[in-house]
Amino acid sequence: MAYVDWSIRGPEIANCNCSFGCPCQFNALPTFGDCRAMTAVKIDEGHFGDVDLGGVAFCGMFAWPKAIHEGNGEAFVVISDNASEAQRNALLTILSGQETAPGATIFNVFAPTLAKMHDPVFARIEFDLDLEKRVGSVRVAGVIDTAIEPIRNPVTGAEHRVRVVLPHGFEYREAEFASGKTRAQGPIALSFDKSHSHLAMLHLTTNGVA
Repeated sequence: MAYVDWSIRGPEIANCNCSFGCPCQFNALPTFGDCRAMTAVKIDEGHFGDVDLGGVAFCGMFAWPKAIHEGNGEAFVVISDNASEAQRNALLTILSGQETAPGATIFNVFAPTLAKMHDPVFARIEFDLDLEKRVGSVRVAGVIDTAIEPIRNPVTGAEHRVRVVLPHGFEYREAEFASGKTRAQGPIALSFDKSHSHLAMLHLTTNGVA
């Protein structure tokens, strides 16, 4: 089957309610039995067919009552308000797992686990990330506030660095692990602190991670 050629490349911030490391990264069950998470990406370079996606950002909030693969999840997406209608439509297509080789990306893999997609919102997304320092933030006024910092040794307070490589990952090939704090309100409420975060430079395409 022929799919629309697309690609997005840019930094990602993700934060979930699990303990540092996140069992999902190792094909294990979630720390507390359910999964609540956010992820945001600022697209430095990208396209969907002939639609340029550079300069657009998106942020997603998610909730599953049990492990992700058990389904019945819900999702709420914010797309930056500087996106044109064509860019919005292109991103919503990608994020819903369409025009993608089966199993090739996190969007395509997660789509069948979602029972409810809330109407998207278009608003200003403040996104900042220093991947090397493991420090970042994502803010959408009235919707979500996420702050990322390094994991720290509980005795000395020294920064603890962890980097994970997934040679066959459907989200990233390599990511820095960090500590995150998120508060979100609206269709999907989130509230966690000093929980798992991973930071990566994403490069996803129609056929998977580049």
